[in-house]
Amino acid sequence: MAGKNTVDRVCEIIAPYAAELGLQIWDVTFKKEGTDWYLKVFIDKDGGVSVDDCVDLTHAITKPLDEADPISQSYMLEVSSPGIERELKKDEHFEKYIGSPVMLRAIRPIDGVRDFTGVLQEYNDGQIIIRLQDGNELSIGKKDCSYVKLDDFDINDFNAEL
Repeated sequence: MAGKNTVDRVCEIIAPYAAELGLQIWDVTFKKEGTDWYLKVFIDKDGGVSVDDCVDLTHAITKPLDEADPISQSYMLEVSSPGIERELKKDEHFEKYIGSPVMLRAIRPIDGVRDFTGVLQEYNDGQIIIRLQDGNELSIGKKDCSYVKLDDFDINDFNAEL
């Protein structure tokens, strides 16, 4: 596994176990929070993720992670759903949620504004197009965004305005 970062190595190890349980790996992060390191595995499946799904995957991957030892320091393992307002990071995330309300924060202001809400219209080769609430379209590169998240609040209100 030379040349791969920690998250890539972890994904390779846990992906078969997630698939066996009918789960998709939404995202994996490994970062320090305070004095502790956390390996966070976010899972998804059609119909939503239950607590049992999180527990089952935790039990399934603990031993393989310990045996492969892809992380040299001690860490806390957390398995959870990406939750509401899930962040769209991968190409497949954007493709899956075309037509959905999103919140976007630009790295640099566009006409003095960094935060936008609208409906994800298109995603192609790293380019995001959202229809804003005022009816205009915003086209921005994924690399120019701090984040893009599903806007799970006010969906009905937003759709009623369109």
